[in-house]
Amino acid sequence: MQNLKQILANILHYLWSGWGGVASLFLLLASWEYGHLKMGSLILPSPKESLLALHIALVNEQAFIDILITCKRAFFGFGAAAILASASGILAGISMTTSMALRPIITFTMGVPPIAWIILALMWFANDDMTAGFTVFVVIFPIIFASAMQGMRMRRATLNEMANIYQLSLWQKLIHLDLPQVISYLFPAWIVAMGMSWKIVVMAELLGTNNGIGAAMATARVNIDTAATMAWILVIIAMLLLIEYLFLEPIKRHIERWKPR
Repeated sequence: MQNLKQILANILHYLWSGWGGVASLFLLLASWEYGHLKMGSLILPSPKESLLALHIALVNEQAFIDILITCKRAFFGFGAAAILASASGILAGISMTTSMALRPIITFTMGVPPIAWIILALMWFANDDMTAGFTVFVVIFPIIFASAMQGMRMRRATLNEMANIYQLSLWQKLIHLDLPQVISYLFPAWIVAMGMSWKIVVMAELLGTNNGIGAAMATARVNIDTAATMAWILVIIAMLLLIEYLFLEPIKRHIERWKPR
């Protein structure tokens, strides 16, 4: 019973802590409506018109298929980059040799614009999923890598000294001391990378595929249907908010529960 009360208290506290985000959302909607009144529906449809277009789109079963396809491509590229970049970044934070070996590769990948990677991927891969997944991977890899490496280098020296005094093994230090500290650097990078993943996938779909949210937006562009375009933008924003606040943020709070509030 006590555990249930604590869980409910944590949920209420988490929901109450998000009131600032709700306020900013209403401010955004007010600005959107003001822009619509100034520029008209052709340039900027109102929130009501966009929601109506979203309802019309979601009535069609193909809309859910497109959403699932885009989700699959985004998660494929993001998941591969999150695992490999986090692991290699942690290793680079420990080993200067690894850091120096990977630095030219990271610099090169960061220097190439995402649109260039999309064009190259369209020429390299015949598979639409590989095109989007590869582009996401290569673009967000440096972001996650740099955060993981910086997190390892910013570890508290006093905790490492304590671990040496108690003769903790390398594995114990990594799991119980290093990773909880690195997570504080990794989670913001993961959130940014997730947002970029969706943008890159939609861009790749818009340029070179016939399914997914990007392809649906390309169809709306051809039909000069601004309301439908805004509706799909709302879908992308809603998915990102759900992933961040219902998945990533609770995990972050659970892992960082050792931190003083």
